[in-house]
Amino acid sequence: MSADWTWTCFDAEGTPVIGDPAPGTGFPTQSDAENYLAESWKQLLDAGVDSVTLREGDTIVYGPMSLRPIE
Repeated sequence: MSADWTWTCFDAEGTPVIGDPAPGTGFPTQSDAENYLAESWKQLLDAGVDSVTLREGDTIVYGPMSLRPIE
């Protein structure tokens, strides 16, 4: 299986976050990618990631999606 599903992380200004805390590898399935985010969104937010976009290869599946809770 290939790791075609990736998250692109952005800071509050919309600049891509590269390296920590962004995931350094892709995921084999959309479900794996979404499970990672479900488990890690709070740590990503605390580390300065404001939003994320899910990609399959070069195609945007959805996003940018805020990691901030709805108030």
